Amino acid sequence: MRVRLQKEKEHIDLLANAAGHFKTITRHRHMVMRHCFRAGIGFQGLFHDLSKYMPSEFVYGVLNYQGTRSPNEGERDRYGFSHAWMHHKGRNKHHFEYWTDYDPKTRLMTPVKMPLNYVKEMFCDRVAAGKIYNGVNYTDSDPLEYFMRAKGVRAIHPDTSRLIERLLRMLAEKGEDYTFAYIRRLKRY
Repeated sequence: MRVRLQKEKEHIDLLANAAGHFKTITRHRHMVMRHCFRAGIGFQGLFHDLSKYMPSEFVYGVLNYQGTRSPNEGERDRYGFSHAWMHHKGRNKHHFEYWTDYDPKTRLMTPVKMPLNYVKEMFCDRVAAGKIYNGVNYTDSDPLEYFMRAKGVRAIHPDTSRLIERLLRMLAEKGEDYTFAYIRRLKRY
């Protein structure tokens, strides 16, 4: 009887996790879409993070769902890396990790400068993630603080890093309306 009850509890937990994960990624995706429209890249925003609904990402998200942080973090705690993130970063160009390639001179993996439209989407993604995970405690400085925690250790092209940091600082200092208006006018970097 005890084994049966344990299996039923695990089944209920998985259903609750699936519902919670689905709700979280959908809320995030819709918020990113709204931000992309404000940033002038609305059509691009319509396709944001669709890979999160694929079984290769969704299943790991359900198994590692916590509700307070990315399930990828829980999966890293468990396995030392994230299956879902490995899949996700290779399919979503708004992540700087996507933009690496072999340098023909050094024969090493090297960060590549991101196209501007994907930097804009990355900004929208970071702001939405901060809002989703911080909830009512969110402030416009949260995305910058999150970015700065790993500033010296991430493999990102220097120009891309400078631009995203500048946009996140602008958000923290001048707010969303000013920053999204600036991003809409931004044509190159």
